[in-house]
Amino acid sequence: MRIIQKLQKIQKHSGKTQEELAHELGVSFPTINSWINGKSQPREESVQKINSLYVDLIGDTSIDLDLVKEKVKKLKKLQQQYPTPFSTIIAQQNVYNNFLLQLTYHTNNIEGSTFSEPDVRAVLFDDVTIPDKSVREHQEAKNHQAALGFIIRWLRDESGNIDQKLIKHIHQIMMNGIIHNAGSYRTHGVRIAGVNVPTSNCMSIEKHMNQLVKTLNEHEKKLFDQAQHLAQTHARFEQIHPFSDGNGRVGRLLIILLALKYGLAPVIIKKEKKQAYFTYLEEVQVKNNSIPLTSFILDGLFEGYSLLTA
Repeated sequence: MRIIQKLQKIQKHSGKTQEELAHELGVSFPTINSWINGKSQPREESVQKINSLYVDLIGDTSIDLDLVKEKVKKLKKLQQQYPTPFSTIIAQQNVYNNFLLQLTYHTNNIEGSTFSEPDVRAVLFDDVTIPDKSVREHQEAKNHQAALGFIIRWLRDESGNIDQKLIKHIHQIMMNGIIHNAGSYRTHGVRIAGVNVPTSNCMSIEKHMNQLVKTLNEHEKKLFDQAQHLAQTHARFEQIHPFSDGNGRVGRLLIILLALKYGLAPVIIKKEKKQAYFTYLEEVQVKNNSIPLTSFILDGLFEGYSLLTA
């Protein structure tokens, strides 16, 4: 793929202006404008930066195991530095609020919300109504706040095995007032938009979710196994697609729940990396290759650890 095409894709999926993209790549606006319009070519150092940014945003399914192992080493160091992320989150209101803001903003934007980060902050913490934004967008933000709060309380007070009742309850909170069957499995067929991934027949959802729940409660001890477990179970949940709507948001909340049960920081999947996220999910679901998604989940864990001292 030519550099001009990579730059166009980066701009499309990141939502950045040419000026913002120029700043990130460390060049001037005229320089990047010249690249995008095909009037000049970047030097090797800039090509490497563009390729790295492209992989970060769009994805690269050729990621190998050695890279993942290097990330696991980094995760081990973070674990030693921050041995009790959950305790930190529930003990420090500012840390919890920062996680709430970031998780709500990114997960809803992945699903199409047009709220900016300041919009989400105003809705969550000041109970403000944002002009010219839909009722649904406001409801999605408040529901995610309630669902995350429920998960935190469940982990603090119960923290038993995950079961279908718990997952349905998370969905009921997340989709309350948005769809009529919040908290219930779908009773019709559904397709995942933009990918050729078969979802569970509605008659098989209960059986498939029962199998998934057993897998969710397998607590591996090694960090690599934990990260891969997060990736594989998340991909499987999304492929089952048990609900008529809200599967992505509930699935990402389940990753957070599992990560916290493992003693890790919450996984933050940024909206800018939406395309890479979908690419890696499909790679597991179609080719049973979980290495790229595992690497992506590790990056999400690093984002979570970065907020523990905010």
